[in-house]
Amino acid sequence: MGSEKIDTVELGTGGPRVGVQGLGCMGMSFAYGPTDADEARATLERALELGVTLYDTADVYGMGENEKFIAPFIQAHRDEVVLATKFALSYDPAEPTKRVIRNDRPYIRQAVEASLRRLGVDEIDLYYMHRRDVNVPIEESVGAMAELVAEGKVKHLGLSEVTGSELRAAQAVHPIAALQSEWSLFSRDVEGGVMAAAVELGVGFVPYSPLGRGFLAGSFVSADKELGEDDFRRQQPRFTGDNAAVNAALLEPVRKVAEAHGASLGQIALAWVQQQATARGLAVVPIPGTRKRTRIEENTAATRIELSEQDLALLEPIAGQVAGARYADMTFTSAGRE
Repeated sequence: MGSEKIDTVELGTGGPRVGVQGLGCMGMSFAYGPTDADEARATLERALELGVTLYDTADVYGMGENEKFIAPFIQAHRDEVVLATKFALSYDPAEPTKRVIRNDRPYIRQAVEASLRRLGVDEIDLYYMHRRDVNVPIEESVGAMAELVAEGKVKHLGLSEVTGSELRAAQAVHPIAALQSEWSLFSRDVEGGVMAAAVELGVGFVPYSPLGRGFLAGSFVSADKELGEDDFRRQQPRFTGDNAAVNAALLEPVRKVAEAHGASLGQIALAWVQQQATARGLAVVPIPGTRKRTRIEENTAATRIELSEQDLALLEPIAGQVAGARYADMTFTSAGRE
């Protein structure tokens, strides 16, 4: 398994050419409990061998520590990889659970310089606005990001968790290569206005959490019973309490399809997302996160699974039955504003 390189695709009109599956690096040093740093570094290298070229991080992951963690790998393979990072989110030191969102020009300039320094690079390939501050006109924020392109600090621009109208307003200021939002068998709220806008504008789609933060892969059933106190998933409504039990039962059709294909649950969840590219007519590059070489081999092999119409029909009803929201506070998401 995993001996073949994955295919490539252009991420958005005029965007970077990348493997059809990327790698979310957050969990390598942040959010999901203890990690084996050596194995995580080996996973980065194995991913590249398999054709994964889009590596995704953000300044808020560990307050810059995740960028520092992947920096040596990025520097060693600078001409082979597409580096994506993000700005806009931070946490209030006085209230560690309180998110602070900033999209203003001075903050953007401060954030990009800090990321460039931590990553040890001269240019970021894909720079995302991580979350939207509705108090700052999106035209102003994207205008500031466009200045970074003109100055050679950034190659391509991306947005995360924006609405269709926000994406159109941004595109009018500067080409947007990629839209990053949560999209999976469990989370399909983006299929309304924002996805239609992405198709219309030729913007690539980068689904984060395509494995439902491991839940769709069967990695855990109940976050509050199985995961450590410092695990981010304990804060997400659909993975705890009664919701977790309801949602675990929804994996049964995924299990049936997996058995028919001789595949894992996670591979079917990923194959579903990958197949949406053809179904919806846009570039789709999911970024499942992992810190194990065996998982990256499993994940990339999912790009070669073809789901039948019967398979898709079995999987279709799942999202509509999911108990609990993606986040406790959905105002930070596109669904909270569409």
